[in-house]
Amino acid sequence: MLKWERKAFLEGSSIIIGVDEAGRGPLAGPVVAGAVILSRSFAKKFNIPRYKETIDDSKKLRPAQREKAFKEISAKAVFGIGIKDTKYIDKENIHMATLAAMKQAVKKLICEFCRISNKKERDIRKDVCVLVDGIFGGFLPYKTIPIIKGDSKSLSIAAASIAAKVTRDAIMVRYDKKYPLYGFSRHKGYGTKFHLEAIKRYGPCLIHRRSFAPLKK
Repeated sequence: MLKWERKAFLEGSSIIIGVDEAGRGPLAGPVVAGAVILSRSFAKKFNIPRYKETIDDSKKLRPAQREKAFKEISAKAVFGIGIKDTKYIDKENIHMATLAAMKQAVKKLICEFCRISNKKERDIRKDVCVLVDGIFGGFLPYKTIPIIKGDSKSLSIAAASIAAKVTRDAIMVRYDKKYPLYGFSRHKGYGTKFHLEAIKRYGPCLIHRRSFAPLKK
């Protein structure tokens, strides 16, 4: 899963960032993006730390596997998280909210990387290559390569998908305590039968996306 990272490195990029999101499809809660650099330092040669935990598309991993992987990512990598809430999603639409969350995640990541490496953003801009899951590029001030199903093709994107998913799941568990009627800790806001029945019975709460069907009705 390092094919894309190696390609970017051979083309002159020494800071390779993976970006992915979690939460485009649910009826409730935020969309969350993760951005990850697998190595915490510049490298003159292609050198990524060995990861003991399974780093893969977060949808393929069990919750316990994701949690363990995220702990290792937190220890060995540099990461940033971007979050756009329901209000932003309903105002701008889910696509724009997703791109905004990704931008936020990358900005936070770059700031942290510069702090660790004692560099300035303008000095590293030419060294950055962003690998993004999906088909959209051109929304960041860095070289960007969109990769369809990138979370199963790039280790950096897979790590970002784990960071985004673990963060979003934790947010939805907290919302479950605030809005216990909807079972958010069970389905994380997705349109399960239980969730749809709860919406029908109790109506939507403040974190439901009113711009999404069937809540539009």
